[in-house]
Amino acid sequence: MNNKQEILPAVAAIIFNQQGEVLLQRRKDVNQWGLISGHVEFGESITDAILREVREETDNEGSISRFIGIYSAPASQTYYYNNRTVQYVTSYFEVNLRGAIAPGFFNEETAELRYFAPDALPETMAQVNQYWLQDALDRKAGPFMR
Repeated sequence: MNNKQEILPAVAAIIFNQQGEVLLQRRKDVNQWGLISGHVEFGESITDAILREVREETDNEGSISRFIGIYSAPASQTYYYNNRTVQYVTSYFEVNLRGAIAPGFFNEETAELRYFAPDALPETMAQVNQYWLQDALDRKAGPFMR
């Protein structure tokens, strides 16, 4: 069995509503909740990539309000797949949506979008960096490098 090891650039966004709740996406591929995130495609900047991911996964335009940090620690950024292991180097942003999310929105990747209070996140969360929420809530420090 050949296990390919890769390091890939990725992006993630935290989106808050007026009440300070966090937007999470229930992904169809793993049926778990997580932040809007994805890969940087060839020829894209990280800012273009996160705005594309937000548009694809919410059907909404966004604007970047803050760079939160960059995350590359192998302990939290390594994912194990069938025949490969990937360590992501993730650039993390706070993004503001320019419009409301359509009720019942879903697509190929998104089964559901919902806002959650930061202290009441769902139990079925996808693997995420342990610092992402606390770093996003800390508006006085940063950018973070973890």
